[in-house]
Amino acid sequence: MEIGFIGLGNMGFPMARRLVEAGHQLTVFDTRKEAVERLTARGAQAASSPKEIADRVETVMASLPSLQASLEVATGAGGVIEGKRVKRFVDLSTVGSQMAVRIHDLLAKRNIVQIDSPVSGGVGGAEKGTLAVMVSGPRADYEALKPALDVIGKVFFIGEKPGTGQTMKLANNFLSATAMVATSEAVVMGVKSGLDPAVMIDVINAGSGMNTASRDKFPRSVLPRTFDFGFATGLMVKDVRLCLEEMKSLGLSMEVAEAVGRLWETVIRETGPESDFTSAIKPIEKAARVTVGGAKGAHAAK
Repeated sequence: MEIGFIGLGNMGFPMARRLVEAGHQLTVFDTRKEAVERLTARGAQAASSPKEIADRVETVMASLPSLQASLEVATGAGGVIEGKRVKRFVDLSTVGSQMAVRIHDLLAKRNIVQIDSPVSGGVGGAEKGTLAVMVSGPRADYEALKPALDVIGKVFFIGEKPGTGQTMKLANNFLSATAMVATSEAVVMGVKSGLDPAVMIDVINAGSGMNTASRDKFPRSVLPRTFDFGFATGLMVKDVRLCLEEMKSLGLSMEVAEAVGRLWETVIRETGPESDFTSAIKPIEKAARVTVGGAKGAHAAK
């Protein structure tokens, strides 16, 4: 299948690489020349702009870091919307349902179908092809795209209504965000009282408290103090904010979500948007005057 791919970052590059390795004919664009060159060395073709990609292929995929980037790539000057051949735009980014509907409506004026297709599973999932891929859009286009999307993960058809894939993604990432900060608070409590954090994680993972943070993030990135899981704090905060906006727009009660949101605002303020999101434990440690993990295990802060 001929596919255009825009955005070769931490998530986009491994997804695009898997498509090339699966035999799809990829035309790629990224503002970073080195990222493009890494893929052209594997057989992809380079383009100089989103419009040029949309001039060459019918299906354009994008994996982008912000709402504004998705809007500009899809509908801005020199964007996909100006392409001569493009028929569908597949947004693998997380932009929230309101932005997805906005992009959908603008592209529809040019008879371009928007496929809302956010993904979950992190860099590891992108590299292994095990992402959860949440698709909303016309079913016929979904069926046409599914063989390509199968290359990057497990594909779920959420519905035909624009933006419903985004709602599903926000629900998922809210739970992921909650697991990270809740597990951090639980482990810091134990360390403050004298428990071994490694033993705590083993017990949690053998019991009813097991979650994605205790199973994956703590053993790999928190206990060793590497904080390198591969997802930026700024992106997690973006997703939490979008989820809160979605809940508010639906008139929902959201006491837990608001508390989680406040914690993540503290995290981004103290660790910065470029920090790994596993750094969420650091402000909690600081307040408790303990450190979790590391070569010497848990210890009180000096």
